[in-house]
Amino acid sequence: MLVLVAAALARRVTSEPTPPLLVRRTLAAYVRVPGSAPALAWPREGQAAVEVEGVGSFGAVGGSRPLPIASVAKVMTAYLTLREHPLAAGAQGFTITITPAEVVEQGERVALGESTLPVRVGERLSERQALQALLLPSANNVAALLAVHDAGSVGAFVARMNATARSLGMSATTYTDPSGFDTTTVSTAADQLKLARVAMRVPAFAQIVAEPATVLPVAGRVVNFNALVGSAGYVGVKTGSDSAAGGCLVFAKRTAVGGRRVTVLGVVLGQRAGALVEAALASAQRLGDSAAAALRVETVLPAGTSVLRASNVDGRRTTGATASALREIGWPGLELPVQVSLRPAVERLHAGERMASVRVEGTSPAAGAGTAAGTGTTAGAGTTAAGAGGATTAALATRALGGPSLGWRMEHLL
Repeated sequence: MLVLVAAALARRVTSEPTPPLLVRRTLAAYVRVPGSAPALAWPREGQAAVEVEGVGSFGAVGGSRPLPIASVAKVMTAYLTLREHPLAAGAQGFTITITPAEVVEQGERVALGESTLPVRVGERLSERQALQALLLPSANNVAALLAVHDAGSVGAFVARMNATARSLGMSATTYTDPSGFDTTTVSTAADQLKLARVAMRVPAFAQIVAEPATVLPVAGRVVNFNALVGSAGYVGVKTGSDSAAGGCLVFAKRTAVGGRRVTVLGVVLGQRAGALVEAALASAQRLGDSAAAALRVETVLPAGTSVLRASNVDGRRTTGATASALREIGWPGLELPVQVSLRPAVERLHAGERMASVRVEGTSPAAGAGTAAGTGTTAGAGTTAAGAGGATTAALATRALGGPSLGWRMEHLL
């Protein structure tokens, strides 16, 4: 009988389930690329903001007071139009037929000094052609045509513009017209950067703003007021200028870093050093070029960086350290969130065994803080932006960590 009891106890001891290892993250939610932040060629007047999509933000200068933005407002008009009426590659979309009243209105706008597209009674403009007229030669009359077609009236469309601005977190922006001719249409560089980010993810929008010129039915060949397009990697986005707003430009510049193509997005507002559009173009080019020049592949986490600490029920401990260096596109001073994803629960570890995967991400500057509780993944302040490289390595146990001792098993038989 004693032999049977001993055998039963032995089986119970060896088969007693044990809790998984207790694992705690030791790596900060954010890591900072070593070195001093680069000195960008920020404008000396007005406002400016610049970021690298999928990597991070260089920040903004010039304060946060809402300023007139002139024809930069047409970015929202185009974005809303394409959101409601998506354009597939090569498609022309809906058609607008020009009425006598719209011809008269175009003449009235010319008399007021507005930029317009010449139109003729009975002329038919496709959606794509209307967007080209809106975004390249910056036609105010076409902004009104698109607004009425989409919402039934300019007022209803403007309400949609403002509702969309709120949904994008553009809290300092107010639209009072679809073209930006009204000086009461105001925004900030930081807000317009938020809009540029989502607009450039719409393929039809990105394609149109990258066109140096196009041909329209009555007007013939029209050129893009953004003279940067087509040179030095610049692929958009939209100019704006008048006496109230000064020279304004939302810009996009594509560049290659470490074999990967990234896009620098930026905004300059209130440029007045010379002819307004030219002043905006010059300021934007200096800023965009300096941002692109600051990019390089940086070591974000060296090999052997401590990431996790694990302990078993007996209090024995081991750490998890990065198996290799994590390298990502960035610049000195940039802070990047690091995600740590635990492997499924285990009861013991061998030396060199993978404990987790470690991933460094680009951030979307407008995002909020958040931690995925209970998953072992910490996002930190900000969320992963589209297009982030996401360099990944493993966190390996630095020493073996066995299961519970015989003493612990004996104590937990009952």
